[in-house]
Amino acid sequence: MDRTFSISQYPDVKAVTNQLDRLIQLPIYSIKPEVLKRYEEEYFAVKCARSKEMIDEAVDIIPGGVQHNLAFNHPFPLVFTKAEGAYLYDIDGNRYYDFLQAGGPTVLGSNPVEVREKVIELLNNCGPSTGLFHEYEYKLGRKIADSIESVDMFRMLGSGTEACMAAIRVARLATKHKNIIKMGGAYHGWSDQLAYGIRIPGSKWTQAHGVPRYVFKHTQEFFPNDLNDLERKLRFNKLRGGTAAVMIEPVGPESGTRLVDYEFNKGVEQLCRKYGALLIFDEVVTAFRIGMSGAQGYYGVSPDLTVFGKVVAGGYPAAGGLGGKREYMKYLGAGIGGGGKKAMVGGTMAANPLSCVAGYYTLCEIERTGAIEKSGQMADRLVAGLQQLIAKYNLPFVAFNQGSICHLETVGTMHFAINWAKPWQIPHVLKETSKRKREMEHMGAAYMAEGIVTLAGSRMYTSGAYTNEMIDDALIRFDRVFANVAELQGQQ
Repeated sequence: MDRTFSISQYPDVKAVTNQLDRLIQLPIYSIKPEVLKRYEEEYFAVKCARSKEMIDEAVDIIPGGVQHNLAFNHPFPLVFTKAEGAYLYDIDGNRYYDFLQAGGPTVLGSNPVEVREKVIELLNNCGPSTGLFHEYEYKLGRKIADSIESVDMFRMLGSGTEACMAAIRVARLATKHKNIIKMGGAYHGWSDQLAYGIRIPGSKWTQAHGVPRYVFKHTQEFFPNDLNDLERKLRFNKLRGGTAAVMIEPVGPESGTRLVDYEFNKGVEQLCRKYGALLIFDEVVTAFRIGMSGAQGYYGVSPDLTVFGKVVAGGYPAAGGLGGKREYMKYLGAGIGGGGKKAMVGGTMAANPLSCVAGYYTLCEIERTGAIEKSGQMADRLVAGLQQLIAKYNLPFVAFNQGSICHLETVGTMHFAINWAKPWQIPHVLKETSKRKREMEHMGAAYMAEGIVTLAGSRMYTSGAYTNEMIDDALIRFDRVFANVAELQGQQ
């Protein structure tokens, strides 16, 4: 089993947390309004005219003008027509460094020819879907099980959201308990029961518009990196029907936006064993990005169930799945026959041949090329360069990474938390996060105008397609943005 990881050195959790604590206490620093206006007029209006024309038409058909939450950009979304390696190209012909990486799945870089050729061959011979069994369903499942020690069996699904839904159903069937405790601020898809405590810890149901509050009767959250808080919840539940599962993102909520101690995952595992709850690792982002053996291989933890997404279809659609120990995965048996209670899951396009062949060859290529370790090296170089630029311009920004998952916090929007024991503080938190989110968008627009695509202006993923020269060129572009950052007046 491959024990090569993209994390070369674990972040100093206490130091980074202290920096983020300080960031949200300080005035907002962002791109100067006059510079933002210049980007809007000289770059977006002139060099992205065809994108604007298409988006102006799209808003009549598509709510908000885009189909994906990550596609929004100030002052308007751009239309991308080509993806290749470390680059993206928009409809106007502008080229960008791709640090979005489709939200994380393209560890090899975008549209690698080695995978594309296998997909084309599959399409020529079989087509994308038959609704019947295909050999690559087995090959992909076998590859994942061989790579990740806790996975005895694997069931392909249509998305990470679906896999999270399946995981809590399996946990409830297996334990005969109802309560699910999730890490506050973590994102486990958009299903009703898990749209709880997302984005910022303590948010409870407040972000789940359109979901009746009674749906969350058996969903709880605990504060990230706080094992005492988790044990309090587990102890409370023990007297009230028990806990079916504890569900976490192993690197911390929102792909490690709020860091956790290295020993934290081990502590969660021990508490799950103590209180009879299943441990569910959401490795939608981390599996095959942190290592071939997942984040669980890095932390030395053996979760009962593991949620997969993104990379398991190699950047192609229908990327999701659930893996785990045999005694729990038996509740996912498909087919008309067979005895015993089964979790109801499905999806016409789940485990389609196209997704499975793409996923299988992507994982093989990631392993063959050493893309995980290389992407981590590129991230280390990027973050070290960003930290030098932050010092150069004496900015309060915070840059850190866990392997190839990079964070550049300029306003600290995701570092706030809601404390329901002090309700008088909640209006301030809501006001601050709203203001700071707007400046995240402005910073993201500045990066975009300099040829850098990020995730919401605060997160970046690197891939095996990057080179030292590319990273250094990207840092020159970041330098141009940081040189035009100032404290915003009248924001406090």
